Amino acid sequence: MADNEFRVERDSMGELQVPAQALWGAQTQRAVQNFPISELKMPRAFIRALGLIKWAAAGANSELGLLKSQKAVAIQTAAMEVAEGHHDAQFPVDVFQTGSGTSSNMNANEVIARLATERLGEPVHPNDDVNMGQSSNDVIPTAVHVSAALLVNEELLPGLAHLQETLKAKARELSDVVKTGRTHLMDAMPVRLDQEIGGWANQVGNGADRVSGVMSRLCHIAQGGTAVGTGINAHPKFGPKVAVLLSEQTGLSFAPAADYFEALSSQDSAVELSGQLKTVAVSLMKIANDLRWMNSGPLAGIAEIALPALQPGSSIMPGKVNPVIPEAVAMVAANVIGNDTAVTVAGQSGNFQLNVMLPLVGYKLNESVSLLANASRVLADSAIAGFTVNHKKLIEALDRNPILVTAMNPVIGYEKGAAVAKQAYAEGRPIRDVAAEQTDLTDAELDRLLDPLELTRGGIKS
Repeated sequence: MADNEFRVERDSMGELQVPAQALWGAQTQRAVQNFPISELKMPRAFIRALGLIKWAAAGANSELGLLKSQKAVAIQTAAMEVAEGHHDAQFPVDVFQTGSGTSSNMNANEVIARLATERLGEPVHPNDDVNMGQSSNDVIPTAVHVSAALLVNEELLPGLAHLQETLKAKARELSDVVKTGRTHLMDAMPVRLDQEIGGWANQVGNGADRVSGVMSRLCHIAQGGTAVGTGINAHPKFGPKVAVLLSEQTGLSFAPAADYFEALSSQDSAVELSGQLKTVAVSLMKIANDLRWMNSGPLAGIAEIALPALQPGSSIMPGKVNPVIPEAVAMVAANVIGNDTAVTVAGQSGNFQLNVMLPLVGYKLNESVSLLANASRVLADSAIAGFTVNHKKLIEALDRNPILVTAMNPVIGYEKGAAVAKQAYAEGRPIRDVAAEQTDLTDAELDRLLDPLELTRGGIKS
């Protein structure tokens, strides 16, 4: 860039050049220069949380008589623009930065101060005004909690509810369809498709309950603890007022942390949430893989169902169609499981009064929540809702399933049943035909004992 494309900014360490049109200042520019590591930026949800925190902080300081009303309004207006995403390009700091997230906090302070200064027509200072009563050490842990809580409430829980309802609807649609059950990937006793899909629905519902269970702790925030947890330089009522204003703005019930020292030095609630997100990911991986197996074929696989054909499956094999949605969901699950490992390690990095991997925790949590929310909806709408059943294939497999002999155990005994099953399998014949030859059971008794639909209802058919 030419010299006229820069302006000179100053901070406590001296002067440096900043792009002329940038809203950020010297401390942000130092971070841009210091951390050219990944080109990964803090996510939209995290920037939104920073804007909301600065909005609430200015409101709290105004109510406490510490910030003039006009200046507070200018800061709040600018902060809300940040929260709403109008200035995301002004947040260039890499995720891999100082472990407290000071660079991201100062990035927000500088952008908001510049916007407020332009609006007010008089100087608004990023530290003295926008950051009044705050430290990066309580702002960033608060942003971790606020951003994750909002994403969970607005995206993940609705996404999981949509997936669960889609599964329930599909189960109702297929309530009379019987298929061969499988254990160890081997033929087992029959199950109904609504029973199988209902199991998936309950996995998803339990996952949502687990995530919801973290919310009360996630909504306890560090704001008010300032640098080390003592609340130095913040009014005693500042933290509670920030929590009230955040609650009013978002509809969630935020409250000050019961212990600021715990809130600054640990990320246990974030680690807990990450663990529950991993559980949801494991559930989605199981469902996605079941769908892939059931769809496998169309000739040499199981081919119980046909997933919607969404795109050509091969650049070389014409006519091939692949289970692309379950594959994408499985990759999301793998990524979330990996993110949990990163958050777990980061959660261990609370040294004395401060955790020093906060940006990584915020980034990974936000990513996991968003990925799971989006994957849940895609799985529901593009795979579950539209798959069709290959009834002929299901019936053929049921007729030849030697494990149906299990239903005859109470009548003919295990040993006789094993002999019938082995012969049926060896000869490729229906179990009913072999049982008719090898036992004294009548046709009526065989029909009753080997009715696949009745076998899905459990109990002894004596």
